[in-house]
Amino acid sequence: MRLFLFSSFISAFAFGQLPETDIWLVQLEKKDNKLIYTNPLNINNRVGYDNQPTFSSDAKSILYVSIKEDKQADIYQYNIKSKVHTALTKTQTSEYSPTIVPDGSGFSCVVVEMDSSQRVWQFKMDGSFNKIIAEQVDSVGYHTWLSKDTLLYYKLTNPHSLRAINIKTNVDVWLCNNPSRAFKKIRSTTNFIYAIKDSASMTFRIYNPTIRESKIYTTYASINEDFMWHPELGLIKSENADLLKYNEQTKLWETLFSFAPLGIKKITRFVFDSKTKQLAVVSNL
Repeated sequence: MRLFLFSSFISAFAFGQLPETDIWLVQLEKKDNKLIYTNPLNINNRVGYDNQPTFSSDAKSILYVSIKEDKQADIYQYNIKSKVHTALTKTQTSEYSPTIVPDGSGFSCVVVEMDSSQRVWQFKMDGSFNKIIAEQVDSVGYHTWLSKDTLLYYKLTNPHSLRAINIKTNVDVWLCNNPSRAFKKIRSTTNFIYAIKDSASMTFRIYNPTIRESKIYTTYASINEDFMWHPELGLIKSENADLLKYNEQTKLWETLFSFAPLGIKKITRFVFDSKTKQLAVVSNL
């Protein structure tokens, strides 16, 4: 089944074309000084679209997007201990890309509104509406928080672009064209890593907002877009059934984990918890 790079924002009439995806949860442990995963669990294990996981600030639950029979995308919460799934949003709009807000009090997500606008809304952790973030900003594809006042977002311009907006001053800054859908804050700094893609490769760059400059970090000869910056392990990306880690010393990519033994053929998204004890992986079926 075809995987759309921007499948999060396909309208309801194309629902049948969305990839069949499940979310796997694994426990991370160190054995012989090597990080391994144990206790793999498919937390959805159903036909349908379950995607875009993120851990809650206390890492006790996972927020994710699910599309059920009504063909609406809603945000669900999975309690890791009880294994119970709860719908947080159940609306006539579609919600995507849940992201925990900086103070941990709730989550933001991209909402496809009734008039097809795509803006960032903020909800409380119980799923009740809080506010719209930067109401003037439309055509948002993906987003992340650099600080409580600064939102980094992917804008569906032509070509697509990466931008940052200060939600207090409304200063909106263009950063680049043709970005990857992933862009991640580096540790507790305001520096972040993003990638610019061409027809055959990804060029990873680190941006320093203080001096408004970026520099090339590394490249990879693939256009698979999903990656993250782990506070201890550094840059990690997915490629087919594997997660790869970039080694700054050797300048080489190394296999961190392979999920092929679980029957996973392609990883489309993944996220670690803040304490490196759990990992959620999205697989195409």
